[in-house]
Amino acid sequence: MNGSGSNPSPKIASLVAFPAILTLLVTILRLVGELQHWGSPWVVNSHGGSDGAILGITWLPIIFGPYFAWMLIKSGFGPGSVGGAVGAAIGSVVSFLIGSIVAGYTETHPGILTLVGFLITLAAAFIPGKGWRAFGVTLLVYAFAARIPVAIVMLIAMSAHSGQGLGTHYDVVGDQFAALASPWWKKFVLFGLIPQMTLWIGWTLAIGSLTGTLVTAIFGFGKRPATAAGA
Repeated sequence: MNGSGSNPSPKIASLVAFPAILTLLVTILRLVGELQHWGSPWVVNSHGGSDGAILGITWLPIIFGPYFAWMLIKSGFGPGSVGGAVGAAIGSVVSFLIGSIVAGYTETHPGILTLVGFLITLAAAFIPGKGWRAFGVTLLVYAFAARIPVAIVMLIAMSAHSGQGLGTHYDVVGDQFAALASPWWKKFVLFGLIPQMTLWIGWTLAIGSLTGTLVTAIFGFGKRPATAAGA
């Protein structure tokens, strides 16, 4: 048990600080690497989206999910039910996949349905907390700490050189989206701000919660008693 109050809370800011700083450093290194043309496997290409580059933050929730879960349980903020936490994580993944399919199906001719898809992926971010509140909140804070800097980098990259961009994956979009990429601020909203604040937030929670709860279940970390804030 942690704390003597009736509703103690984990120190989320301190828990998220190091992972958030490390994620920011990876983002900056990725930008520098692309500008310096480091090449594969550090940076793979300059086309929009995730491409498997080592210097990318897409895969970090796979590591930080278990890390957050372990640290919360160690501090006495484990899940009230490991099964419930795993179930909520699976629900988050399902919601994210549904939203991604809807958004992807309409991405070349975006409209209300595309926005609905993105909002469904964002909704996935709030499901893990239903099964393990402290874990869900921690991942949500980390997700925004990770993705807000990316959105800022994309804003800078897309606006550079009078809207011509820097030629990195932070500002280049596919030829099929050329009609949607002008002016630059429109490109930023459609391909930077909205995806970063919806789809990628949902991805971080879905993947982070799934890996974190599965590791917790497999290794039995959740057998430690949980506080009211962790349930």
